[in-house]
Amino acid sequence: MNRNFNIYTAIAYTSTKPHIGNTYEVILADAIARYKRLEGYEVYFQTGTDEHGQKIEQKAIDSGQEPQEYVDSVALEVRKVWDSVNASYDKFVRTTQIHHKQTVSKMFEKLYNQGDIYKGKYEGLYCTPCESFLTKGSLHDGNCPDCGRKPEYTEEEAYFFKLSNYSERLTKHIEDNPGFIIPESRKNEILNQFLKPGLEDLCVSRTSFSWGVPVEFDPKHVVYVWLDALSNYITFIGYDPEGNHSEEFKEKWPADVHIIGKDITRFHAIYWPILLMALDVELPKKIFGHPWVLSGEEKMSKSKGNIIYADDLVHHFGIDAVRYYFLSQISYANDGVFTYEIFIDKINSDLANNLGNLVNRTISMAKKYFEGQIPKVTLLEDNDKKFREKVIAKNDTIKNKMNEYKISDAISEIIDIFDISNKYIDDTTPWILAKDQDSEKLKTVIYNLLEASRHGAVLLQAFLPETANKIFNQLNTKNTTLESINNFEGLDEGIELSDPTPLFQRIDKEEKLKEIL
Repeated sequence: MNRNFNIYTAIAYTSTKPHIGNTYEVILADAIARYKRLEGYEVYFQTGTDEHGQKIEQKAIDSGQEPQEYVDSVALEVRKVWDSVNASYDKFVRTTQIHHKQTVSKMFEKLYNQGDIYKGKYEGLYCTPCESFLTKGSLHDGNCPDCGRKPEYTEEEAYFFKLSNYSERLTKHIEDNPGFIIPESRKNEILNQFLKPGLEDLCVSRTSFSWGVPVEFDPKHVVYVWLDALSNYITFIGYDPEGNHSEEFKEKWPADVHIIGKDITRFHAIYWPILLMALDVELPKKIFGHPWVLSGEEKMSKSKGNIIYADDLVHHFGIDAVRYYFLSQISYANDGVFTYEIFIDKINSDLANNLGNLVNRTISMAKKYFEGQIPKVTLLEDNDKKFREKVIAKNDTIKNKMNEYKISDAISEIIDIFDISNKYIDDTTPWILAKDQDSEKLKTVIYNLLEASRHGAVLLQAFLPETANKIFNQLNTKNTTLESINNFEGLDEGIELSDPTPLFQRIDKEEKLKEIL
């Protein structure tokens, strides 16, 4: 069985610092990558920056910098933001790196020589902020369907990619492989709005600016930024247009999943597969067009003044609180909303009152009743067995949710372990058992709660890695594998527990909002 798992995010456009909507994608991919590592896969997780294009050239001019100097500073900022949310990527790529540019240039020439690219003239609409060519039929009320801005009419000599050569083949691939594009709504959009009405040939070079990969056999042209950017998924792992691919390429391609924002799904579900077909390269196994993070009820944008940055949130609330909110709040197919008020309420409810309180109470009771040692279980009643069965069952449930990329559902199931445990405390009333000197039953209850906390922590490693480690440290255990939660025997009798320390402090909403706003 192949135990490799390869995951790629879209690369961040270096026009400006990425906001939380961009960063959510990396947090989402990171949770999937970490879970696959827990399952025993050899994971490759690639992300990075897209650094060419007209918009960036203009940004550099406006800031009085050379384009390379400008993208160097923004790429560093992107990496800092990704690191601020504890993203465990294996490779951070940049499209201004020499090898990438050389490979893209060779790819362009290969496609031209085999007749997939031809020279012509572009006359039509172009959206500079999105670096996107538009047809009149794709506009929404005369504006760009992605950013809502007015596109400009442009006319210039250009090279075109014959998308029509591969349209039927791509349509068949999507229809024959129902899981190729997820969720279902994204697949239907690609088929019904783009492929079935017919594809126009794609403009793949520009002459009106110079910040891009030069077309070597026609140097006044630069490669269209999307063709350059999409190629990153294979250029940085050793793809060779002449067929002499590296061993790394053979291991790390095809992608098991591309994690892509829904606004750029069409680039990854149409242009990218067609480019790969033309190059005779295997298609990715899955394209997951994830939903957006809305600020209030609106998409984030500088013009609306509603931008939120991940590193600012981490500063105010901590890494795992930020990871938790976005992994739990943004569902598989529907947009999620961010406001500071909802954020604080969710952290207080799920993390401070539920998860944190359960672990703190349990270890405190073990300290009080058993001198901080893990007790030995000699008595199991029906309610104890049912509690164990419910907790153990979560492992398979979460595995199924993760295989479906329903990350918010998976994390909800983990939080349910702590819900179940808090209810078990209410049902068993350990303080009354202690008062009645029912020590055998009390031992069972405390052990079950400690072990349930360990089960929760094992599963949390993919989502809230710092919190999971804190729980393991308080339980004084190194038993952290997924295999170890197929039963309820993961803690050894007599082990000395560490002192309980709060995992999450309750946030005073009013005070915190004053501090932030």
